[in-house]
Amino acid sequence: MASSTVTSAQPERPPRPNLAFRRLRGKRSPAEFAAAVRRAAREIGERVSCDARYVGRVEAGEIRCPNYAYERVFLHMFPGRTLTDLGFAPRSSVRGRQGRATSESRGAGEPYETYDTRDTHDPHDLYETHDNNEESDVLRRAFMTSGATVAAASLGPLGLAFDAAAAGRPARRAGTGEAGALEEAVRRIRLLDDRHGADGLYRRAAAPLRTAYALLDAGASRQATADRLYTGAGELAISVGWLAHDSGRFDDARSHYAEALATARMNGDAGLEAHAFCNMAFLARDAGRPREAVRAAQAAQRAARPLGSARLMSLLALREAGGWAGLADRVGCEQALVRAQTFFERGPSDADPEWMSFYGEAELEGLEAQCWSTLGDWPRAARHARRAGDLQDPHFTRNLALYSAELADDLARGGRPDEAAGAGMRCLDLLGEVQSSRIHTMLAGTARVLLPHRRASGVSTFLDRHGALPRPA
Repeated sequence: MASSTVTSAQPERPPRPNLAFRRLRGKRSPAEFAAAVRRAAREIGERVSCDARYVGRVEAGEIRCPNYAYERVFLHMFPGRTLTDLGFAPRSSVRGRQGRATSESRGAGEPYETYDTRDTHDPHDLYETHDNNEESDVLRRAFMTSGATVAAASLGPLGLAFDAAAAGRPARRAGTGEAGALEEAVRRIRLLDDRHGADGLYRRAAAPLRTAYALLDAGASRQATADRLYTGAGELAISVGWLAHDSGRFDDARSHYAEALATARMNGDAGLEAHAFCNMAFLARDAGRPREAVRAAQAAQRAARPLGSARLMSLLALREAGGWAGLADRVGCEQALVRAQTFFERGPSDADPEWMSFYGEAELEGLEAQCWSTLGDWPRAARHARRAGDLQDPHFTRNLALYSAELADDLARGGRPDEAAGAGMRCLDLLGEVQSSRIHTMLAGTARVLLPHRRASGVSTFLDRHGALPRPA
């Protein structure tokens, strides 16, 4: 299907891999190295949205010179080295079109570099992007601001950029600039969800999703660009579906995941198909359809098996385990958990998808905790939930709140109300930064369980503070 959108294909000049940067990563996976970059940024007061995809682009040579924020972070990580030592080209050699020069002024707030990834006088580059720089810049700017509220507001312009085309104006064919902006939109949504939860983002996310499918309808000038657009649109549909899922809009989430699955199958994208089925399994479990969760997780594993990512297979086995737990099939659940642990122990690899940056030992423990909680084994669930919170990277604020809420509920149902209240208070401390209907629902259930134990140490304080929370919209 993608081939029908491609016209006037022209050969691209392949970038030169950055072997120096790859050596600096060493044995760490791209996701682990990206986490180290984010930690280094926090140490010097910078804010960057580095993930495995960005690391891969640097190592592939697609990013010839980082923006100034990344430059400061990399030089902090590797003192005594210059950008040239890190394998980057001199900044003067990658400055090209006027639009690129102005992009530097956006500085530290810009999550991804915007310099050209090819020589500035490449005629193919001019062919593809010269006549739609303005629209490309609108798309790129849509996700360059920081903070949950501002970021939610910034989702609007991305969708508006193509509304006129949808109303009848002739649409230009999409190029690498639009594909890159779409990929950055997905990354930005994921980053903001990790920090703040879904409730403040979902209402604004429909506009960029409409834009993504408008880009597909407009077509692309090259097959490689068309493939990126299909994958980007599908990943954005999954991200928007997750925002709906986490904010309790299950029917909306199901629709978005189905849209992503259809996009994957139209383009023959096994990775996107596995991701869509993975989220469909998670949604089915939360929506009380455990048998569907098992079947979706198994379908995801069939799609993912040829991709070569043990960590992906581990996560999908956990999705299957959650379905078996919902069916009260302890044996099936335990078998899936063993498979998940076995795959996880094989370690990260370059085949791991970029969207899995959240999946580490903490998430493994957290998902196992949910399985034991569903099976009613509260002490075992609490052990895993506590371990998840201890292991979690503080970058994933929403997950910290989620694991604290899980621990509070497991402790409350396991007959330890004072400890449950303490865990609940830690979760409440995070709700100033996190907006998630799912976490609010979990805390409400814990509060109901703790009501008869109001006289236990700390329980009354937790109940009063929880009762004073504003109700999620």
